[in-house]
Amino acid sequence: MDKLIPDPPFTTEKPYRPSPFFTLHPDIKSESLLAHACESLASASVMLNDFATYLSGPQRNTALGIAQIVMLAELAVNRALDTIDPQA
Repeated sequence: MDKLIPDPPFTTEKPYRPSPFFTLHPDIKSESLLAHACESLASASVMLNDFATYLSGPQRNTALGIAQIVMLAELAVNRALDTIDPQA
């Protein structure tokens, strides 16, 4: 019976290691990271909606679609924050 998936190529390359230039400190709490992500997404949403006012047609629809995706990501981050630190 023939093998359907070939063996991966044999390489002696070092594994990819990202540059530490934009690495976050490992002691930062998840709550702080989520709060910062929420603020960044909120800012991106405002910028996209403002930018969309200068566009028309398909470009405007694209910008508004991206703004909606950013807004949904912001809602997901807010939900994660609520499960980490409920404000009730």
